[in-house]
Amino acid sequence: MNTTIWKLQNEIKNYDWGSKTAITELFDIANPTQKPQAEIWMGTHPNGCSVAINSSNERTNLDSLIQSDPLFMLGERTYQQFHGLPYLFKVLAAAKPLSIQVHPQQHKAKLGFERENQAGIALNDPKRNYKDPNHKPELVYALTPYKAMNAFRPIEDIIAGFEKLNCPALSDFVQELKRHPGAEQLKVFFQTLLTLPKETRQKAIAQLLISIEKKDDEVTSLIKSMVLDYPDDIGLFMPLILNVIELKPGQAMYLGAETPHAYVQGTGMEIMANSDNVLRAGLTPKYIDVTELIDNTRFHSIPLANLLTKPQINQNKIDFPVPVSDFKFEIINSDEQKRTEPVNSPEILFCLAGQVTVETATDSFTIKPGESLFIAFGAKEYRYQGVGQLARAFN
Repeated sequence: MNTTIWKLQNEIKNYDWGSKTAITELFDIANPTQKPQAEIWMGTHPNGCSVAINSSNERTNLDSLIQSDPLFMLGERTYQQFHGLPYLFKVLAAAKPLSIQVHPQQHKAKLGFERENQAGIALNDPKRNYKDPNHKPELVYALTPYKAMNAFRPIEDIIAGFEKLNCPALSDFVQELKRHPGAEQLKVFFQTLLTLPKETRQKAIAQLLISIEKKDDEVTSLIKSMVLDYPDDIGLFMPLILNVIELKPGQAMYLGAETPHAYVQGTGMEIMANSDNVLRAGLTPKYIDVTELIDNTRFHSIPLANLLTKPQINQNKIDFPVPVSDFKFEIINSDEQKRTEPVNSPEILFCLAGQVTVETATDSFTIKPGESLFIAFGAKEYRYQGVGQLARAFN
């Protein structure tokens, strides 16, 4: 009988915004080199593919394993639509802000990827925008208090925020937005900020920092914390333009295409389409292609109250619905009762707490915090038991 369940060995990414302690504290994963541990990647993305280990301790690259029998591993539905594992599952531990970014819609990602290939821009070129032809919707689930920026604030809030500052270098642009408070002028305002001449930008940032010196609200505190790493970055104005939100542990938020966002601080699970396409808008030393960014941004305000994903509770499971077919995300609260779960797609289970035994018809593994399993579609079902909590990725 074909094996249907494997333990995963996953790559840890040492990006410089990562925390040196969070992953060790939560999951007891050692950090002997004391480098930042920013992300754990679970999946088949070529930039960090997991290794699958069977019960005989034989190891196979997860992508090779899936491609060896894609219908058995993925199921007909997932195979026909995606031809591979459609999602990338991560633990993300941010000690300082990530770049402000936008992800393209599917059709624009496909066109952009083909266009850059034809232009002969290497995949590892810093000026490359599209690393693959896929969109990158995301859901983040907070494991600790998790601060982020997501989506444009209502325009009247943006205007009010700037008017509280003494920032003459930008006052003409703010007045123009006040005269025409709609999506088109918000686009002009955003583009103007990102393309300010160096001298004007430096003057605006200096005025911003002087005017917030004695203030201590959520937005100004965030700007002050960002100055340490990005003293000359136009992204310092983004907390005035984007919603600032702090998720409590157990809350989740969806981040759709064409919506500017940035993770600021905290540890969470993140699930996304299997893509690495990022268009940056600030808080970064990396390349910013303003034309491409503006073309892939929807200038649409979302009130803060609408950002959280409303969970659906189904007995011992908490489901966080998303509007895409690439992935689904669920929290499973397990206890001593043995429960059976049907399998309709390839799944990854990541243990958040306790100790849970998961078995299919072929094999059984017991996992503790920080450990994960891959379950093939061909398993049809699995059983789990033990006091603990699992994060479940499927589609």
